[in-house]
Amino acid sequence: MRSPELHQWSAAHGTYVETRTGSPVLARSASVRRGLMVRAGLFLLVFTVLQISWELSRGGAVEHLVVHDATVRPAAALIRVLTPAIEATADGYSLKAFGGGLNILNGCEGVEAVFLLLAAFVITPMPWRARLTGVAFGIAFLFAVNQLRVVILFYAWRTDPRLFANLHGLVMPIAMTILIAGYYYAWLAHNARRTDHSA
Repeated sequence: MRSPELHQWSAAHGTYVETRTGSPVLARSASVRRGLMVRAGLFLLVFTVLQISWELSRGGAVEHLVVHDATVRPAAALIRVLTPAIEATADGYSLKAFGGGLNILNGCEGVEAVFLLLAAFVITPMPWRARLTGVAFGIAFLFAVNQLRVVILFYAWRTDPRLFANLHGLVMPIAMTILIAGYYYAWLAHNARRTDHSA
């Protein structure tokens, strides 16, 4: 149902047009759909390129930096603060401790979450400064969240392997996705408010 005040029939266009601008309504809708499809395709392209690049870096210095230095070592340090008696240590891609440890395997380092965030910001129309700032804060946020996730899984594995399986296979992936989406939309809202205030 179209409002007669907002739209009127145009014989020249063969469709309804906006009364104020004269722009074809259906043509604008088609343009919006094409734009969304282009962005979706670009999102998938960026994510795929990042993921393939990461897979090609397996076994090298980049993977060692991300998994051992940026994931396992901080997690071991945090565990030593929480439970110093178990003497948690970082050994390659593993957390080792008295009573049981944890191996950081594919996906546990959180790079897929970072790639999703990067791809989302690449396709989002906003000033580059706001885009880069959002990515920087987002990576820091995801780092903290992933460290918390690794520590929770470490204690879950030591406590109850079934709890670990449920957390690792279902709860944590869903939670990470929700947190990524929540951060992304919160940053969009923040950037929109700043744009409105500067206008």
